[in-house]
Amino acid sequence: MKVSKSHQVGGAFRFLVELDGLIVGGFSEVSGMKSEIEVKPFWEGGLNTHPHYMIQHTKYPNIMLKRGITNSSELWDWYSSAVQGKIKRKNGSILLHNAEGKEMCRWEFTNAFPVKWNGPDLNAASSNVAIESVELVHEGLKTIFKK
Repeated sequence: MKVSKSHQVGGAFRFLVELDGLIVGGFSEVSGMKSEIEVKPFWEGGLNTHPHYMIQHTKYPNIMLKRGITNSSELWDWYSSAVQGKIKRKNGSILLHNAEGKEMCRWEFTNAFPVKWNGPDLNAASSNVAIESVELVHEGLKTIFKK
């Protein structure tokens, strides 16, 4: 897959977002790709030096996608459907490419749907790009490194 120069971000690295197998575009920022195991300390009687830790569950924060406004209404339509109670869950990936345009790794998320959309802040006195963002809840994250 070839990646256009318009998707170049921060030097040599480029990334794209894929939903249900289709590239939905380049984004200027992706955040929230995190995973955390919550634990509960358990103190054993007679052992006063340290607790044992019992695994509770794994948490995945929402993924935030930000990009400049485009002519595509795909993300807005997906969010608008969710607002109307028509939840369309999608699997997706964030793909990271090297300077040659080859995929280095991807982060796959499952059963995602949008829960928040932010339109641009518009200010006639500013020359900033109009940015939209969408926030996705999901059920898990997996990292896959390409060799």
